[in-house]
Amino acid sequence: MDSCEGFILAGGMSSRMGQDKSRLELGGRTFVERVAEALAAVSSKVSIVGANPADNNETFKLPAHVIGDVCSLPLVNDVFEKWGALGGLHGALAASSAEWTAIVACDLPFVTADLFKRLASKRDSFDAVVARQADGRAQPLCAFYRTSNCRPTAENLIKVGERRPMTLLQSVRTRWVAFAELADLEGANYFFENVNTPDDYARAQLRETRQQSE
Repeated sequence: MDSCEGFILAGGMSSRMGQDKSRLELGGRTFVERVAEALAAVSSKVSIVGANPADNNETFKLPAHVIGDVCSLPLVNDVFEKWGALGGLHGALAASSAEWTAIVACDLPFVTADLFKRLASKRDSFDAVVARQADGRAQPLCAFYRTSNCRPTAENLIKVGERRPMTLLQSVRTRWVAFAELADLEGANYFFENVNTPDDYARAQLRETRQQSE
């Protein structure tokens, strides 16, 4: 596998949730820890982008069975602060020293290692690989980006006032991965279920409880 670093975007305001989504728990693990464990299957390093600067990075850890020993997740600051999703995406690309940068939003706690392995297998000669959910909507914050090509493109777009990750994807060679190419994976129906509100969180907790009891 080509070199890859993983980044979890955790810089949103969480206004609809009313509390920091990255620190919510499912199955005894925070959202960030769940996503990080999945990313570790394809990434040599996993970092958090846009977390509160006052946070102690010792709060987020990967368990020993993932990377040989318990390791804290480093925090990466946005280069363009308060620039939304494209700003967070650019922050990850700016911090990445690998050929590929895998980016995932922290409010997607049901992503899996198998999902990232499948997406990674689609890279070939593209600059980005992006999943589509069942209704066809693209997921630019669950994607792989070729660092050397996407970093300057993202920066140029920000400098002209752009804020949408989709504009970046439309500006580079993107492999759009249809949901049908992912549907055979375990848990596929929940990969792209954003947990943004208290009601979303309650449903996610119920689902997690049911899965653990099966």
